[in-house]
Amino acid sequence: MSVFFMVLIALVLDAVFGEPDWLWDRYPHPATLMGRAVNWFDESLNKGTMRRIKGVITVFSLCVIGFVLGKIIQIIPDFGLLEILGAAVLLAHRSLIQHVEDVAEALRGGLTAGRDSVAMIVGRDSNRLDESGVARSAIESAAENFSDAVIAPAFWFLLLGLPGIVVYKIVNTADSMIGYQTEEYNEFGYAAAKLDDLMNWIPARLTAGLICLANWDSKAFDVVLRDADMHRSPNAGWPEAAMAGVLNVALSGPRSYHGTMTDDPFVNDTGKKTLGATDIEDAVAVLNRSWLLFVGVLAVVTVIGWLL
Repeated sequence: MSVFFMVLIALVLDAVFGEPDWLWDRYPHPATLMGRAVNWFDESLNKGTMRRIKGVITVFSLCVIGFVLGKIIQIIPDFGLLEILGAAVLLAHRSLIQHVEDVAEALRGGLTAGRDSVAMIVGRDSNRLDESGVARSAIESAAENFSDAVIAPAFWFLLLGLPGIVVYKIVNTADSMIGYQTEEYNEFGYAAAKLDDLMNWIPARLTAGLICLANWDSKAFDVVLRDADMHRSPNAGWPEAAMAGVLNVALSGPRSYHGTMTDDPFVNDTGKKTLGATDIEDAVAVLNRSWLLFVGVLAVVTVIGWLL
């Protein structure tokens, strides 16, 4: 079975079913299991001396475990069914859209509700955000996570099959848990953060191009080429710059973490800075068009493969 067809079906399954509560209320989600594994290594090794080396051992061990598990499932003679289901579970377009739409709905109910909702998807100090800050945070999260939760997992599945997507998700989970630049994780989380940057390097740039193409906006390409590298992250700036260009809004900029304001520059500084719930919904529409283009490309490649 074509790997392009498998990803295509997985994307459709994720879009239709998302994260069904009836299933994950009964059984732990694979991402939850990955989080438990990362936490076990964190509690066991993140102490004493040589923390950077211990962090390398942690990430290497997690990757080996993930690759082996993925490979075992891959070689089961089931015509690729378990691989497709596994990919569908590890892709997260529908849940991403739902979380971002929840912020827009909450913001319409008031600033406090908007802050509480956006706090579920971003790490900055949400209690210091105004309405534009809440909307900007949601839009940035939407753009960045479209790369992290949809395009990057699909990319690694296309490249290495189920082992590839499992390893990517484990690394991404580890980065989100221990990859922080804090005293506790500055050394132990170094390997997780750097490997996550490496594994997202190509997908982030593909995502930026996809967003620009799907929304047919040449000016967005100019914003990407001009501003993407201004972002503190080597990867997040690319989909965020594409989103900023398509919507003609200013993203990134100063924000507060743990009570400290950053001096980050705005991406697309000349774009609109007064944002609200409508802008969040516009961002969702951008992502849906980008998802449709991605699915369309996979479908075309699949059909060509069948014809050849």
